[in-house]
Amino acid sequence: MTREFPRRPAPTIYDVARVAGVATSTVSRAFARPGRVNADTAARIRAVAEDLGYRANPIARALSTSRTRMLAVMISDITNPFYAELVRWTQLAAQEAGYVILLVDAQESDTLERETLERLLPVVDGIVIGSSRMSDSALRTIAKQKPMVVLNRELTGVPSVVTDSLRGMRRAVEHLGGLAHDTITYVAGPDASWADGMRWRALREAGHELDLVTRRIGPFAPTFAGGLKAAGELAAYPTTAVIAYNDPMAIGVIRGLERAGLRVPEDVSVIGFDDTLMSRLVRPALTTVAAPLREMGATGVRDLLAVLNGAQAETGHAFVLPVRLVVRGSTAQCSRKSTSPALGTTNVSGSAS
Repeated sequence: MTREFPRRPAPTIYDVARVAGVATSTVSRAFARPGRVNADTAARIRAVAEDLGYRANPIARALSTSRTRMLAVMISDITNPFYAELVRWTQLAAQEAGYVILLVDAQESDTLERETLERLLPVVDGIVIGSSRMSDSALRTIAKQKPMVVLNRELTGVPSVVTDSLRGMRRAVEHLGGLAHDTITYVAGPDASWADGMRWRALREAGHELDLVTRRIGPFAPTFAGGLKAAGELAAYPTTAVIAYNDPMAIGVIRGLERAGLRVPEDVSVIGFDDTLMSRLVRPALTTVAAPLREMGATGVRDLLAVLNGAQAETGHAFVLPVRLVVRGSTAQCSRKSTSPALGTTNVSGSAS
């Protein structure tokens, strides 16, 4: 028979105050607002609390300060390595400022994104959204209720941090043009993606200036499988070069082309976007437009905390981060001419399923 001993009651704030010789309100301030308590007194209170095994109640602290020191971080797809890196740097920046994050995967669903954010509003101090699929009006409605920063999307009236997709695409097109490619096909990502629209627009403009044929096929899911499916449709639209919405799609395109008997880069050059880890691990290594994900995450948290601390939000225009083209093994000199229509732009519908 097991003998049970009575459990000692957990120490309370009153126990800490009694042993430290201070008022309970002083103990509360020492944990919730340490800057408002004498440094020596605060140190003594923390030492007593540690000896007694006392832990401040975070819920009670939140009620007393109206701050939970929690930030919601919403991303579109947790399996996408772009978001894995972005979340890492966002979390580190929040942690350095004394905040923790609540991570939510919206699974590319604007409905799930909106419903989840509405449930989180009462329990977080602010929101960081990466590549939202919600409408502009829905995002502005959320922003009116809680401080918010949007990453990878420009939204008037809401603090935003984006990468320079226009310049990045321009560099990619110039690189392919310099390799004598005359036709470039863009493999599009989600229709709801702001970045996708910007990249296609930049490709059209650069292609027009450089007298190149540009085509768009899609939309496709922004995944390896989406790129694989796009490769199946590329056979109907001969091309010597492909630029994909992101790295996973570009790698899917490469594998799909190989299955069809085409070699990369000997027959078709392929470029991705974001320079995620996988772009360096595949063979051939992927030429890609590198996004400064560390700076994006840190800047988003910095801007959000500034608003939480009373600063006026910068909402007139997005904060634009520079990008760079990283040339690897998936692009090469064009060895053949594609069968192309007259110079111009072609938009070919596809499937995102």
